[in-house]
Amino acid sequence: MAVELYGDGERHLRILERELGVDVRARGNEVRLVGEPGAVGAARKVLEELYGWLRDGQPVHTRDVTAAARLASGRPEVDLADVYEDVLSSVGSRRRVIAKNPSQRRYIDTIRSHDLVFALGPAGTGKTYLAMACAVAALNRREVSRVILTRPAVEAGEKLGFLPGTMAEKVNPYLRPLYDALHDMVPYEKAERLVERGAIEVAPLAFMRGRTLNDSFVILDEAQNTTSEQMKMLLTRLGFDSKAVVTGDTTQIDLPPDRTSGLIEATRVLEGIDGIGFMRFTEADVVRHPLVQQIIRAYDRAFPMAPATRDALERLARPPAGPPAPTEE
Repeated sequence: MAVELYGDGERHLRILERELGVDVRARGNEVRLVGEPGAVGAARKVLEELYGWLRDGQPVHTRDVTAAARLASGRPEVDLADVYEDVLSSVGSRRRVIAKNPSQRRYIDTIRSHDLVFALGPAGTGKTYLAMACAVAALNRREVSRVILTRPAVEAGEKLGFLPGTMAEKVNPYLRPLYDALHDMVPYEKAERLVERGAIEVAPLAFMRGRTLNDSFVILDEAQNTTSEQMKMLLTRLGFDSKAVVTGDTTQIDLPPDRTSGLIEATRVLEGIDGIGFMRFTEADVVRHPLVQQIIRAYDRAFPMAPATRDALERLARPPAGPPAPTEE
């Protein structure tokens, strides 16, 4: 197990040295840490957490070591075991799905404690993937009877009418990312059986009109491309014992310039309503390739957000106001 913990050529130990500024020396099953007390403590926390993963039969990847080291360094007060709780551990998933940082941990907690959650932020922050994990876990625990995955079929420079095939075949490419996330967590054959019997449904947003979604976990992805009418339509479909997560990136709106994004409007209109949670990710929360953070920052500098959009998101990022002060009559 020491080989898996240390990494190929002790790569994982070198990451700890680089990220935490400690000297790591390994001999057999023993590791010696030399450095400032705080840095040594952080390195020990990381190694103990990763060893626990291996003991549970879960692999440790280079990106996991880097993320854990940065978290232990930047947020030493955070308990790594709390952050890295396996979302799917109770349902026997073939894959370990965990939060990669405190923001993702708060996101999971927000989904668990609210019936409707809006998650906004750049690509690569895990908005859709973690929502999917929570939905699969809820389905397996029989907290809901079905999972509904939907997104608007908005063309990004291409027209659906020019694509060959039936309408179902035309919209399928827009839904492919949802299928990919699903198959990443559930064996392909099981996922197909769930889809065939209607326990999991993947459909364009337009197919939701006129329905009442009871006992369901609904995920609306790419919500920045919904119109005001579409967003209101989807939100008013929710029935009894249902939960919904709405995800989107307001910097990637493909609607015509004269149309208002339903996501931006909804965050303004619904702010402050009990039972609705809001989660705002930033480029610091990106967990994809390190270059993705730099790409996002570069685009933000080159194409600043419209003032109205930025004001709405800044209001969303602020903590909710407390109850109004009592007045004397």
